[in-house]
Amino acid sequence: MSSQDSPGKGAGLGLALGSALAFGGSGVAAKPLIEAGLDPLHVVWLRVAGAALVMLPLAVRHRDLPRRHPALLAGFGLLAVAGVQACYFAALSRIPVGVALLIEYLAPALVLGWVRFVQRRPVTRAAALGVVLAAGGLACVVEVWSGLGFDALGLVFALGAACCQVGYFVLSDQGGDAGAAAPDPLGVIAYGLLVGAAVLTVVARPWSMDWPVLAGSADLNGTAVPAVALLAWIVLVATVIAYITGVLSVRRLSPQVAGVVACLEAVIATVLAWVLLGEHLSAPQVAGGAVVLVGAFIAQSSTPAKGSPEPVASGGAERELSARGTAA
Repeated sequence: MSSQDSPGKGAGLGLALGSALAFGGSGVAAKPLIEAGLDPLHVVWLRVAGAALVMLPLAVRHRDLPRRHPALLAGFGLLAVAGVQACYFAALSRIPVGVALLIEYLAPALVLGWVRFVQRRPVTRAAALGVVLAAGGLACVVEVWSGLGFDALGLVFALGAACCQVGYFVLSDQGGDAGAAAPDPLGVIAYGLLVGAAVLTVVARPWSMDWPVLAGSADLNGTAVPAVALLAWIVLVATVIAYITGVLSVRRLSPQVAGVVACLEAVIATVLAWVLLGEHLSAPQVAGGAVVLVGAFIAQSSTPAKGSPEPVASGGAERELSARGTAA
């Protein structure tokens, strides 16, 4: 049993790290587009709508999903796709980027509270410790002490992004009704992107976008890069691959453990910005990144306590749901 457990956890951790890397690269590609003249909300719409178009064949293949799991698909599209990104960009217009990012990545701690106090399922102390360490490390990574000028509405938007992030992990972990086959995660992502694109179309109003920007180039730390190439990276890597690997990692780990690992997105984004955009890391940010890594490792390596119900941090039930879903 333990020999199969380790490969499952290892694969889940690898997928979670890959998802964090893909998501973390979105900002580095999006920032030059925004500086070139695109509105941030328009970049979000291009990202989601483009990914929905790429995933459309999977939606057609799983066309029975809306009938079988309408609430799951609606929730995924509204929360995991449209909600997280729209709330986060709205928060950025009112509070510092670092503060908004830190508040959004309180989501793993909120997931832990949801599992423990709403679902009334046990969690390991190691998973809780990992969340605390990751949150503390993130405070250093984003240097939250350098800007605490809170705008009340901006704080609400950032907390909204965190709550939508909770919905992402919790909904990704839902394997379907008892006794029924789990919905294919790829189909869920495809329909979630379609729902998200529809919602964001109303919010972003892409018909008012400065479309000619996409025909030109954007500046990447002194290097001219075709705007369409940056958009392709955002759509294919930072969205399609990121969501696929993220959902699959939740199936192999558990919502709160995958959430802790996903916190590495902030570290990865900061490192990529350092290398590709020339935004240098300070000593506290480097130390904070190390703490996040330690927190993720502790949460990932946690094991169930003997003689007690299996804590969700072990990911046992989630792996069973994943096996049912991929076997179909």
